[in-house]
Amino acid sequence: MDATLLTHSDFWNDSGVFSFEKFPGEIPDADQLLGHVLFETSGSSGTPKWVAISKAALLASAAAVNRHLQVTAESCWGLALPVHHVGGFGVCARTFEAGSRLEIFEKRWDAGAFTKWLGERQVTHTALVPTQVHDLVKAGLKAPGSLKAIVVGGGHLDVATGRAARDLGWPVLASYGMTEAASQIATQALDQLAKPYQPAPISLLPIWCAEVSTDSLLRISGPALFSGYVILENDTWCFIPRGNEWHLTSDRVMLENDGLTPLGRADTLVKVLGELVDPEAIERELTALSNGKLTAGTFAVIALPDERAGHILVPVFESLTDRAIVEQAIAIYHKTALGFRRLQAPAFVAKIPRSPLGKLLRKDLAADHKIWYKDRG
Repeated sequence: MDATLLTHSDFWNDSGVFSFEKFPGEIPDADQLLGHVLFETSGSSGTPKWVAISKAALLASAAAVNRHLQVTAESCWGLALPVHHVGGFGVCARTFEAGSRLEIFEKRWDAGAFTKWLGERQVTHTALVPTQVHDLVKAGLKAPGSLKAIVVGGGHLDVATGRAARDLGWPVLASYGMTEAASQIATQALDQLAKPYQPAPISLLPIWCAEVSTDSLLRISGPALFSGYVILENDTWCFIPRGNEWHLTSDRVMLENDGLTPLGRADTLVKVLGELVDPEAIERELTALSNGKLTAGTFAVIALPDERAGHILVPVFESLTDRAIVEQAIAIYHKTALGFRRLQAPAFVAKIPRSPLGKLLRKDLAADHKIWYKDRG
């Protein structure tokens, strides 16, 4: 399906059930699914499931983002993300909601071609993942003057890369969201562009009520919340409605004065020598200690089972990474790291597995027998 069809009222007025990707079976015949869009996702177990979001919820999210970023009918959203993911779909929904123009980057991702395209099409707003921002910075490309805001989602954009992007004129704004929220829950405001980039705090969008559980897990409630899941049970796809006005996420966050600071996923925490450790937090530390020479999303710290310690922590880099930079960052890290947070010797692989959006596929990486640490002493 052509993404431009999402900018027409015929799509939004259609009461059928829609999925951009082919649904792998028979969609449940449930009245509750009428007027919904299905997005494929994976739970903490890695089991595929589909998130059902009403078109009303998708438009509620779109309206909130448009107001937050001062999008008008004269604006132009540029689509450079897959539309079968909620981030790309959301760009189309915002275009329809604002009555603005949509331009689609149809080529294979290339930082130079993308920059040229933005200028030629006079794009004012777009959404990117951190890997794409990293490519723009690495190429030393300057942003076209038409661009007013880039929503950066799908992962953590580190301070060094964010500031380098701002220095080149790229108006990057950190965001936080999830499929179950029809895209964004929090996005930095435009006035942040006048200040040095920081990845947090991130301003909650006004449509969301948010609170933190005793385990520091985020709970959200609002008009853009998903309606339920479509899951496979005994070879039959079933719709499981959301049973509560609040949705408890697996994300640890800090909330203060309507500002959200992501702290990582609860299901990434592991026990090392009896202590809880967050591998993603170590990745952020290594990025900072390298002064941005190591970029978040281009390497990973994985936890591998160990009889004595419970787990060992192995930093994994792609083989083209400068090993001197790796060794220096790890050496600085180890000067202050407590014993249970110490790292094993780094492993190098030809390519780190990523999703189409550039997200690290940590479970795939850890499961790959080629990177199992063999010299555990």
